Amino acid sequence: MNNNIDLVLFGAKGDLSERKLYPALYQLDRAGLLGDSVRIAGLARQDISSNEFIAEVEGNLKKHIPESDWDDATWRKFSRRLSYMKVDFSHKKDFMLLKAWLVEKRTAIYYLATPPSLYGAICNHLDAAGCVDDLARIVLEKPIGKDLDSSREVNATVGAHFNERNIYRIDHYLGKETVQNLLALRFANRMINSQWDNTCVDNVQITVAETVGIEGRWGYYDNVGQLRDMIQNHLLQLLCMVAMEPPNSLQADEIRAEKVKILRALKPIDSENVLEQSVRGQYSAGWIAGEPVVGYKEEEGSQDSSNDTETFVALKAYIDNWRWAGVPFYLRTGKRMQDKVTQVVITYKEIPHAIFPDKDGDAQNRLIIRLQPNEGIELEMFSKKQSLKERLSLEKRTLNLDFFDSSGESRIADAYERLFLEVIKGDQWLFVSRDEIEASWRWCDQLLDSWAEKKVGTKTYSAGTWGPSKADMLMEKDGRSWYEA
Repeated sequence: MNNNIDLVLFGAKGDLSERKLYPALYQLDRAGLLGDSVRIAGLARQDISSNEFIAEVEGNLKKHIPESDWDDATWRKFSRRLSYMKVDFSHKKDFMLLKAWLVEKRTAIYYLATPPSLYGAICNHLDAAGCVDDLARIVLEKPIGKDLDSSREVNATVGAHFNERNIYRIDHYLGKETVQNLLALRFANRMINSQWDNTCVDNVQITVAETVGIEGRWGYYDNVGQLRDMIQNHLLQLLCMVAMEPPNSLQADEIRAEKVKILRALKPIDSENVLEQSVRGQYSAGWIAGEPVVGYKEEEGSQDSSNDTETFVALKAYIDNWRWAGVPFYLRTGKRMQDKVTQVVITYKEIPHAIFPDKDGDAQNRLIIRLQPNEGIELEMFSKKQSLKERLSLEKRTLNLDFFDSSGESRIADAYERLFLEVIKGDQWLFVSRDEIEASWRWCDQLLDSWAEKKVGTKTYSAGTWGPSKADMLMEKDGRSWYEA
């Protein structure tokens, strides 16, 4: 691994940096995974000294990592890596400070924890100041645009200064242990791999549910909505990892090429089927964890003109290829829902000839892949009930692979730790390619256009529930239901 790294954090005093980036880097240092020569510079507009910045980082770390993970020796080592520069990202001359800090022949990594509207100016000024060479890498947070045209504009702007092999587009879900374990589960186990197609799988459900609301992000969220904020990136990436064909190798280009094939094989949800295959929702006042919460229209910063932004989406999608033809992929995501959960549920078809009495009416096996709250994999299967009174009566049992309990580790690494490590290594396998971004936006744009054409409005659901009733009907008309443990 190249340890001659200069890591530059744009937006060093922002929420993402404080909650995720510094804790991830600290944990890597604590695990001995940051080379001794790695340097970290924080860039922001505030006029503070490096010592004040380092003190703030220390305070934020103590707030966002478990007390048991704090180690004075690690902090002393980590703090020596840190420095701060006051830089106005719109002022070209300020970037000369950064140029003076960088060391020739070291790899610069520019992490843009900023609004995407600043990407163009930052890239232009980096290049003009002589901060971009063949070694330099750039890391971009979502969203990459708000539709296909704007995503192309962002990619073209960044691509004018950085080679595609040096551009790392983050989807932090790909950094989660469970998502990476999907590759191992599917392609390292003959038992699973041989049953991963339309001859055995009845349906696939992907749920990303949040109990939080918009968390003060009204100005951003009301112009975006849940489809752009969650479906276009997180849920479609999970779908790709579930549905992709075996790559020729674990090289980044091979994995990403297979994901692009899936995105291009997604059947359009257009004006002919949008009413049957999609549901939009918006939360009203309700209760979360026993506490009252306001509805979307009453959130802080709301405006009267904002009345039909979706905070919930449910979709029934199909992949038009030989493996998945006819298998529905049900996608569901929303805010202010009953529980915080991210999971993929593979429901298998019933045995064609059932010789055992079916006590509960549910004779299907399920593979449940949990990303949160506790990462792991469960397999629901049937075994004989231990009873002398009943003859070969069945009961459902669960085989549970809990990643935390079975790992022997004291903690599961946060997604950003893995992603930082891969950027430092120069491996793009957990990052999203330009082709993926454009293919996902192309599919989402058609759905958005169809909503507008058919005037598909939002259905109200109470905060603290699983979304509008129409989302249940989406599955019930197929004789299925959402999986809720």
